[in-house]
Amino acid sequence: MRRTLFVLSAIAILSLSCGPKINPNEIRIGEFASLTGSQATFGISNDEGMRLALDEANAAGGVNGKKLVVTSVDDQGKPEVAAVGVTKLITQDQVQVVIGEVASSLSLAAAPICQSRQIPMISPSSTNPKVTQVGDYIFRVCFIDPFQGQVMADFALTNLKAKTAAVFRDQKSDYSMGLADYFIKRFQEKGGTIVTDQSYVQGDIDFKSQLTTIREKTPDVIFVPGYYTEVGLMAKQARELGIKVPLMGGDGWDSPKLYEIGGKALDGCYRSDHFTTDSVDPKVQAFIKKYQDRYKHVPDALATLAYDATGVLVAALKQAKSLSSADIRDAIASTKDYPGVTGRISLNLDRNAVKAAVVLKIQDGKASYVTTVNP
Repeated sequence: MRRTLFVLSAIAILSLSCGPKINPNEIRIGEFASLTGSQATFGISNDEGMRLALDEANAAGGVNGKKLVVTSVDDQGKPEVAAVGVTKLITQDQVQVVIGEVASSLSLAAAPICQSRQIPMISPSSTNPKVTQVGDYIFRVCFIDPFQGQVMADFALTNLKAKTAAVFRDQKSDYSMGLADYFIKRFQEKGGTIVTDQSYVQGDIDFKSQLTTIREKTPDVIFVPGYYTEVGLMAKQARELGIKVPLMGGDGWDSPKLYEIGGKALDGCYRSDHFTTDSVDPKVQAFIKKYQDRYKHVPDALATLAYDATGVLVAALKQAKSLSSADIRDAIASTKDYPGVTGRISLNLDRNAVKAAVVLKIQDGKASYVTTVNP
C-alpha cells in the first residue's frame, strides 16, 4: 500500500509541475538508474561511465556547439519507480533522449513510455531480448541473453567437461528467467542434462532449502543467472552445505559487492561479461586510466558499457539531420562500427549490438580473463 501511495503521489506531483525553461543551446539527456537500493552498484557505475563520456564530449565542443546536459532520476531498483521517473524526465524535464537501465526488468518498465512518446532510449546493458522488442525507439549496445546463455552452456560442456547442471533462478527477474531458459536450451541441445531447476526471489537471504535439493542431485555445475547480492550469499551457503562444484553466472554478477559478500566461497566460479580489465588493447587501458584518475577505482563492465552507449549517442547526434526525435532515432539506428571500449558496435535491424563475450574465472576476490567467445 505504501508503494502504491508513493507512485500515485509522484504522478500527482508530475501533473502539477511546470516544465523547465528550454535553452536552445543545450541537448537534454535523461538517465534513469538504480542509484540506491539492492542494485546500487549497477546504477552508480552506469552514472559514472555516462558522465565521463558526456564531459569529454562537452570539453570537445559538445554537439554542433550545443552543450549536452543530463538529468538523472534514481529508480531505486523498482520498476514502478522507474516508470514514474522516466515519465517525469519526458514530460517535466523534456529530455530528448534517455539512457538506461542496467536491469532488464527496469528497462522494460520504462521502454513502453519512451516508445509511446517517441523518445529514443539506449540501454547500455539490459540483455533480455524483450527490451528492444518494445519498439523502434529502443536500442542497446550490449549482447543479448540468447548469446550469453549459449556462451555459458558451451563453456560448461567444453571447458569444464560438465555433463549435468543445476539451475537456480530469480523467478521475479526478466533477466534471470530469460538467461536461465537460454542456458537450459543450449545445454540440453548439446547433450547435457539439467538435473533440477530451482527458484528464489530477489531479496531472499536464506537459500539452504533449494541448495540442499541441488546438492542431492549432484550436478557438475550450478548456473545462477542472478544479481550480485543474492549470488554472494548463495555461494557462501553452498560451501557451508558442502557443495564444491563451480557456480556459473552472467554479467549480473559484475560488482565489487559480490566479492565482499561471497568472499572465498566464490573461488573457482565463472561468469560471462562484456569486457575485461585484463585486456591489452590500448583503447581499453587508456579508458581504465582516465576512469581511475577521475573516480579512484577500476571500471566494471557496466560503467564501460554506459560510456560506450553515451559515445554512440553523441556520434549519432552529430550525424542526425536535425534534433527531432525521429531524426535522432534514425541516426542511432544507423550506428555501424562505432569504436567502443567494449568492442566495435554495429546495431542490427532489431536495434541490438552483435558483440563478443568474455568468460572470467573468480579467484581471490578478482575475476580474471579465461576466453573470448565471438557470436
